[in-house]
Amino acid sequence: MTNSLMLGGVYLVMAIMLVLGSLMARREPFARKLTMVLAWIAIFAGGFVVFTFRDDLGYVGQRLRAEATGEPVKQGREIRIPMALDGHFWVDGLVNGRKVKFLIDSGATMTTIGRETAAEVGVRASPTRNQIVRTGNGFIRVATGTAQELEVGDIERRDLALHIADDEDLNVLGMNFLSSLQRWGVEGRWLILVP
Repeated sequence: MTNSLMLGGVYLVMAIMLVLGSLMARREPFARKLTMVLAWIAIFAGGFVVFTFRDDLGYVGQRLRAEATGEPVKQGREIRIPMALDGHFWVDGLVNGRKVKFLIDSGATMTTIGRETAAEVGVRASPTRNQIVRTGNGFIRVATGTAQELEVGDIERRDLALHIADDEDLNVLGMNFLSSLQRWGVEGRWLILVP
């Protein structure tokens, strides 16, 4: 028998003894005693659940905060990003030390930023915009550039190739970033990134 199982059994026996002792000391109608028994059972069941999952309560707090704020949760080496209300995964990253909000898109081959964002973070675009790429919204013309640093949480990549779109104001974290990870995937309403 493990210590936690034995401790749980002791807790259960003590709870039963307390409930029975309090009921035997009172002289009240059966319905009232039954109500008290059920109330005590509910109280001790709640205490037992809290006792059983005491180690996981910290993670529950992190998860509730992530759901409310959309902020990623760091769990060991993993970064867990909650699904936004629009059904997408959004994350704040740093490009050359400046904050950029990215849509994570496994359907995008390359990480892409808008021209305004590129100017703000110091990414120089190639002078030619002769590449045409297909997006979910149709075809767009892009230039190329390189981010000296791109960080998402503790994950840092250097000299990451980028597409720079003229007309798009959407910044997309694409497969050239995701495929550099050890593992990534969707589990329920969470996107898991493992560096």
